[in-house]
Amino acid sequence: MSSPATVARGGLVMLALALGGFSIGVAEFASMSLVPFFSAEFGIAETQAGHAISAYALGVCVGAPVLTVMAARIARRTILVGLMALFALANGASGLVEGYPAFVASRFVAGLPHGAYLGAAALMAASMVAPNRRGQAVARVLLGLAIATIVGVPLANALGQGFGWRWAFAMVAGLAAASAGLLTWLAPEQRPDAGASPLRELGALRRRQVWLTLGMGAIGFAGMFCVYTYLGSIVIEHAGAPASWLPGLLAVFGAGMTAGSMAGGWAADRAMTPAIVATMLASTVAMLIFAAVADDVALMMPAVFLVGLGCALSPILQTRLMNVAGDAQMLAAALNHSAFNAANALGPWLGGLALAAGYGWASVGVVGAALSAGGLVFVALAVLDEASRRRWQGRVA
Repeated sequence: MSSPATVARGGLVMLALALGGFSIGVAEFASMSLVPFFSAEFGIAETQAGHAISAYALGVCVGAPVLTVMAARIARRTILVGLMALFALANGASGLVEGYPAFVASRFVAGLPHGAYLGAAALMAASMVAPNRRGQAVARVLLGLAIATIVGVPLANALGQGFGWRWAFAMVAGLAAASAGLLTWLAPEQRPDAGASPLRELGALRRRQVWLTLGMGAIGFAGMFCVYTYLGSIVIEHAGAPASWLPGLLAVFGAGMTAGSMAGGWAADRAMTPAIVATMLASTVAMLIFAAVADDVALMMPAVFLVGLGCALSPILQTRLMNVAGDAQMLAAALNHSAFNAANALGPWLGGLALAAGYGWASVGVVGAALSAGGLVFVALAVLDEASRRRWQGRVA
């Protein structure tokens, strides 16, 4: 039986891990809201300034597999501290650089540790609890991302507006440095086992269930990003509401994300595949509701909360990857965030195509619903693959 001191220390480790997730969430979402400010200072169009957001997402997709494979033989605490230190330095650089090319480069570097950190943090959290509570432990780490959208993003945006956008990145750097310090002090070392190697981690890429789970995230989660990206424009240009409504709507969305993350962790520990199906179906309905009420900002409030609940998918898929990856846990856990950043690119792109075709602002809800429903295709393929594998093993036996 664990002593009260051990339980308390474990809680502090979880808090330190979540603080790293919080800093990542602020950096990822607040930078989108700061585009008008740094585009004005650099003297470029907002469409061009958006390349800095894409550079960050590209950094996540590259860094998650590359850094994870490189760190296969390094103690997990060392990995986490090093990644948070890199994140702090890169975001600090984003607030100091003078030219736009250097700014874009700093955003790419800032994205590199994102997925690798969250993957390693999820594994450390899961290792500290009983097997039947792994989903809830993962959800606590990812809760930092969700809470960032409620508290951190509005605060960073206000800081950027009041004192200059560079201070928002200074805030992120400070949060990341604090997480690195706490992890150095509190986190267990967790040395890799004797067989750990880059080659073994790459073994995750040979598993069909890993790829199918990544497909669930890349397609099924893209709808949420489709709606979130265009929410501000829908509120102001389509619903005709003043911009003052937007912070409240973003906070409602963040509340939905937070509730969804906790519910997803609970569901992952009880009935994983049904939870994935239920979340994707619920997200499909929520986005259709959003499309139907997109011209009324008051009715949009509960619809936006329901869309945010779809973030329950994040801890469920993170836990599923840990279950199907075998002995290649680190890479599979990190790739989850590469898949979500692929979703971050796919959803807004498809929504933009619908808007360019003249279907109107509400069409992004329909596109989002189609993407959420599309994720069910990968769920069906995963179920069929598992059934086929069991039949084959039965014949061999």
